[in-house]
Amino acid sequence: MSTAPRLSAAKRDWGDDDSLTPILHVDMDAFFVECELAAQPHLRGRPLIVGGTSLRGVVSSASYEARANGVHAGQPLSQARRMCPQAVVIPTSHGLYGRVSRRVMAVLADVTPVIEKVSVDEAFLDVTSVRRLLGRPVDIARLIRRRLHTELGLPASVGIASTKLVAKIASAHAKPDGVLLVPDHATIEFLHMLPVGAMWGVGPATKARLASRGMRTIRDIAYEPVESLRGLLGESAAAHLSALAWGRDPRPVTSERVEKSVGTETTFATDVFDRELVDAVLLDQSHATATRLRELGMLASTVAVKLRAANFQTRSRSRSLSAPTDTARDIAEVARGLTASLPVPQGGYRLVGVRAERLVPAEQRQLALLDDGRIREAEGAMDAINRKFGPASVRPATLLDGRGAAGE
Repeated sequence: MSTAPRLSAAKRDWGDDDSLTPILHVDMDAFFVECELAAQPHLRGRPLIVGGTSLRGVVSSASYEARANGVHAGQPLSQARRMCPQAVVIPTSHGLYGRVSRRVMAVLADVTPVIEKVSVDEAFLDVTSVRRLLGRPVDIARLIRRRLHTELGLPASVGIASTKLVAKIASAHAKPDGVLLVPDHATIEFLHMLPVGAMWGVGPATKARLASRGMRTIRDIAYEPVESLRGLLGESAAAHLSALAWGRDPRPVTSERVEKSVGTETTFATDVFDRELVDAVLLDQSHATATRLRELGMLASTVAVKLRAANFQTRSRSRSLSAPTDTARDIAEVARGLTASLPVPQGGYRLVGVRAERLVPAEQRQLALLDDGRIREAEGAMDAINRKFGPASVRPATLLDGRGAAGE
């Protein structure tokens, strides 16, 4: 989802010249919420929050009815409940969102082969090669939104521009459920009215540094001497932001994006001291991680764990595997081994997580002498059943008492 700041006073009409704007940024609107509404249409029109269900959970997505009450993604759920007590809260269902995301990306890939998936709900497209077949970029954007509405029942916003940066910012200003074209000749005028936070690479720390020198808009960055920016941000960041501020962004849409790692984390509703419960959660997380690896057709060469104490002190441990794997048995064995030597913190655990790293294609599988493939076949069968009948329809026997389902 786009997190680019939007300027409410920004123009919504920059003309219709899309002759030099082959880059589209498609951003699904309130994606998690819309996926849930497609499955539960009786909730449409009500304030809806998707996120962790414990008081320590956070908001993953909120309907526009909830946003009108001040709810937003990344907000503590406890605060969101106070701001919008009438909201319906639904726990996240990443299996559902992953399945819908694949259908969304299939629609986009059917429009053009030059597609760069950025996240589960957004992607860049270069439509240069399909203009003769499908028409102008604005026509293609309308086609995409129409297909997503008709085939999936989902709204999307599309930004159209000559560069990836401007297309992404434009899609944020097209929300909700709209299209915004920024013609090539209007690029600088469009950029220079925006806050610095709209640019890639400008997070809270960089934003504070720029503000300390009086730079609050992209125009301010553009007219700041590069030498001054170097002293503030360093050589590389200064050159990068200065170029972007003048609309210079040569990055192409790349058709392949390789996942570097996959994993999951659990924040407990109350601090946990029980080592057996931690082990059960690690096993549940290992199964979720292994399932994702198999979906991606990837193997993990390294397993990492993340442990956060009640006082927020965080420890991370990792171990390389003798052979890459995509089975929960192997991942859980390493994850439990990494945590076994660590004493439970005095205040207990607040969060634990498992991550598979250094991913390689599944074609690089190396079968061990004692591995006849039955473990992977069994876990693959669990995947198929859970896809058909819902998450956790089949679970390891040690998790049937629900101990591994520790909350969000």
